[in-house]
Amino acid sequence: MSRKLKKGYFVRGEFVAEGSERDLELKRELKGTDDQSRTELKRESTELQKLGEDLLTLRADLMARLALTDKLKDAVAEAKRITNFEGKRRQMQFIGKLMRLVDPTVLETVRTALTEQHSGSAQENLVLHLAETWRDRLIADDDAFGEWVTKCPNSDSQQLRALIRQARKDAKPEKPGEAVRHGRAYRDIFQIVREQLTNQNEADAVGGSGEAS
Repeated sequence: MSRKLKKGYFVRGEFVAEGSERDLELKRELKGTDDQSRTELKRESTELQKLGEDLLTLRADLMARLALTDKLKDAVAEAKRITNFEGKRRQMQFIGKLMRLVDPTVLETVRTALTEQHSGSAQENLVLHLAETWRDRLIADDDAFGEWVTKCPNSDSQQLRALIRQARKDAKPEKPGEAVRHGRAYRDIFQIVREQLTNQNEADAVGGSGEAS
């Protein structure tokens, strides 16, 4: 009587019978690999979906530098116009699908552009904070004016002095106990200081890039 052959398969020269401990072990390993692959794919899909959403916030000049397909650019432009929640959700899903077709090198340029925009925003916030600090110092401290003129010699010192005098006058309450009020001079000083700081930062950036080249 012939011996009935066991069902199974070979793995690296090893015969593995179906239902054996080795078979179950290999299947567990395979399932774990599949689960891991699915997890990685889901994570990648989520990241690309988020990247597509971030494209909606990208400045026009930075968007123009990206080698995106016309189909993707049109999809982003359409998403910006849609106000209906469900319609926008479907459009963003469509953008996510298009993002999965984008070349990895182009995706990297998208990330770089978003980083550049974020860095620019951080720089703008820093300028605003410095402008507020300088405005308050110029109004409160006579010595601050000399420091400012040294720092930004292109400032109109005569105009700035007049605004500081007016801001100090406006800040004095008409009656004891009243809150300090800030008039137009207070705002004008801020605008002048912010403009000067912004121009100085741009000049420093151009000078820095020239030295680097």
